[in-house]
Amino acid sequence: MMHVLNKENGKSSKVRNPLCLVLSPTRELAEQIFNVLCSAGQACDVKSVCLYGGTSKGPQISSLKSGVLKCSWNWQARVRIKDLVIGTPGRLKDLMNMEVCQLNEVSFVVLDEADRMLDMGFEEDVRFILGRTCSAIMLEILMSPLTFEARQMVMFSATWPAAVHRLAQEYMNPNPVKVVIGSEDLAANHDVMQIVEVLDDRARYERLTALLKKYHKSQRQKLIVLKVCSREVQELAIILLHLVATDVAARGLDIPDVEVVINYSFPLTTEDYVHRIGRTGRAGRKGVAHTFFTQQNKGLAGELVNVLKEAGQVVPPALLKFGTHVKKKESKIYGAHFKEIAADAPKAKKITVDDSDDDN
Repeated sequence: MMHVLNKENGKSSKVRNPLCLVLSPTRELAEQIFNVLCSAGQACDVKSVCLYGGTSKGPQISSLKSGVLKCSWNWQARVRIKDLVIGTPGRLKDLMNMEVCQLNEVSFVVLDEADRMLDMGFEEDVRFILGRTCSAIMLEILMSPLTFEARQMVMFSATWPAAVHRLAQEYMNPNPVKVVIGSEDLAANHDVMQIVEVLDDRARYERLTALLKKYHKSQRQKLIVLKVCSREVQELAIILLHLVATDVAARGLDIPDVEVVINYSFPLTTEDYVHRIGRTGRAGRKGVAHTFFTQQNKGLAGELVNVLKEAGQVVPPALLKFGTHVKKKESKIYGAHFKEIAADAPKAKKITVDDSDDDN
């Protein structure tokens, strides 16, 4: 908000493009950010718009274009487009290509859940968007290193893989400040009691019903049930009449006062497991996470054992029967037969080979 207000001082242009951009990987997180910024912007007349896919573009375009008549310090009336744009990469790129959203004046950028955006395949879209913000355009015109100061950038990421590191190197100011909260290694919140139960797939529903009866006896505890398949989520939600969600709700979203998380199905990765159970035990409070682990999840047993041990939790003997081997991470392109390159590794050298036939 302060960035927008400081930029507005002394401005008298008739039309202005957005000054701030927040990129989010999902519609749900974008809407949550939008609601917070709308509330915060009311007192200072800073306007926001939320852009996301899965719905008609028309109302979003109208909202984006709706200017507000406002008087500047010299009483000259001016009309301006929304100050803050919150959006998902795909929809935002579409609107930019339609030339209804221009980011050439954006001088403050936030990438929320940056690792998640890259995991979801949005890297190309993110690069397209960042390349059309204020400092990137000025850099092309002036070719001056001082133009990096034209844009401030904040990046939030739960993990720090090589792809996120490269984005930070390319688009952030030289020598950015890196703030690490907690451990950089895969570790669970120690305020969450982790209870892992190895079950037959057919026994999960009966066990879930028993846990719901236990925790909802007082009708006071807030509980969330997490699954992988969206179709099963809909079916389970109708039967249970509780908050049941896919991994969209497993990270980023702020769902206040959740005391119990039940992993009805184990997530696809151990990283997602850590995010899931982090929906409880927030802001210094304690929480409980129940996880159903089945035969089909056995490939992740070793990683889960390590997470439980690091947090000082009970490792069930039935889980140890699957073994404690940790599967090597696989490349999406090269499978398991690859060597992971550190983010700060030196760049490869280009070698030119003479292909002439004068070998005799």
